[in-house]
Amino acid sequence: MRKENGAQWLLLVAVFVIATCGLIYELVAGTLASYLLGDSVTQFSTIIGVYLFSMGIGSFLSRYFTGNLLEWFIRIELLVGLIGGFSAAILFLVFPMAASFRIILYGLVSLTGVLVGLEIPILMRILQDKVEFKELVSRVFTFDYIGALLASLIFPLLLVPHLGLIRTSLFFGILNIAVGWYLASYFKKEIKQGFLLRMLAILLLLAELVAFVFSESIMSYSETMTYNDQVVYSTSSPYQRIVITRNKRELRLFLNGNLQFSSADEYRYHEALVHPALSSVSSLKRVLVLGGGDGIAVREILKYPAVEKIELVDLDAKMTDLFSTQEVLRSINQSSLLNKKVTVHNEDALTWLRNNRELFDAVVIDFPDPSGFSVGKLYSTVFYQLLRKAMSPDAVAVVQSTSPYVAPKSFWCVDTTLQSAGFLTKPYHNYVPSFGEWGYIMAFTNTNRNWYAQMPDSLRYLNRETLTQLFVFPEDMKAHAKLETNRLNNQALVNYFEEEWGNYLE
Repeated sequence: MRKENGAQWLLLVAVFVIATCGLIYELVAGTLASYLLGDSVTQFSTIIGVYLFSMGIGSFLSRYFTGNLLEWFIRIELLVGLIGGFSAAILFLVFPMAASFRIILYGLVSLTGVLVGLEIPILMRILQDKVEFKELVSRVFTFDYIGALLASLIFPLLLVPHLGLIRTSLFFGILNIAVGWYLASYFKKEIKQGFLLRMLAILLLLAELVAFVFSESIMSYSETMTYNDQVVYSTSSPYQRIVITRNKRELRLFLNGNLQFSSADEYRYHEALVHPALSSVSSLKRVLVLGGGDGIAVREILKYPAVEKIELVDLDAKMTDLFSTQEVLRSINQSSLLNKKVTVHNEDALTWLRNNRELFDAVVIDFPDPSGFSVGKLYSTVFYQLLRKAMSPDAVAVVQSTSPYVAPKSFWCVDTTLQSAGFLTKPYHNYVPSFGEWGYIMAFTNTNRNWYAQMPDSLRYLNRETLTQLFVFPEDMKAHAKLETNRLNNQALVNYFEEEWGNYLE
């Protein structure tokens, strides 16, 4: 009787492991897809949908499994550990080479979902003669949901920051296989192929342990194939994949595979971003920077001696730490983040603005492009209304606003949204060799000012003559249609952005 109870509890623990590991594989796939393909909302939504649908298929197919169900359960457990464990490594390796990456991605998600969907019904059939039905259902689903809760909590808080995606999937693959090995050992008298299953489990464990040890090499090899230049630094934060590459001419920063700056020409971008706005503020003491965790916009702001205080709000602590501590990166931003005038807040910008009670004389907004809904909210009417409350009457804000050449609808949608929030605007653009034509929009409420009067001397790119040319738009970069305002409930800007950049990159 004691042994039978022990067997029941062992199988219920297996349910807990199945639920935890299954959800982890799903989260790994969604996070990896958002890193590589962008738009985290779309990626997570489609992957969750495919995974759950595949679990349903697995549950349906479980009726056709007969014979020694315990043996089938152990085989499936080992297969889940193999496929789920190696899933992240496979996806990172095939991404640079595969023309149809999404087919491989959803194929792995589907296969994992089918296998996980098989396990619970088979396990319930194994236990149906040993546990009263109502107790069986209660216990199985209790352990299932607890495992899911644990996975959802530890994934963003512990696993991604400390293990990364490849080691996370391998770790839980090892856990799946270890459970399979233990079950094959515990029930060796009840299954015919116990020895073979145990040997197979040991071989799979060794393979995944080796891959776990060499996971950084796997990731480095994948990134070497993805980027043309030498990868000198890479890491994952809870929010993004950060990669820095180097060649003889420049350092380049990539976030989730998208170029953020090149050290060869970043000055053209950052001078155009900062100086038209700040040079037009007569009393410039308090400056707010939203985004810009690399500290390069702050470097430009510090060229104004009158500035007394700079508040920088960037969600990702890994970014600000990296550009505060690495000597080669500090040489680019001139150690701006360590300046005593600068205070760094690693918080969501919308939340920070909602709680802010200070007024600023200038605001520099340097967010990534609105490639997904999580960033698109930072270009919305709600965000810009909060921004107005943080600006003094004479203040000027500037927003990086993607390329008016590649994505004119997106650019002018930002302009439309700022105006709908009560701002007057001055759109402009410049040419940055690494990006092409790039756009910015100044936003303000007081037109009574001496424009560009406080421009610092000896900038590398801007002077008063070239600055006036930035505000002239050729016909192919002008707005030629009425555009929607970007609101939280429609995220029109994200749709424009995906359409325009998707067409351009095809």
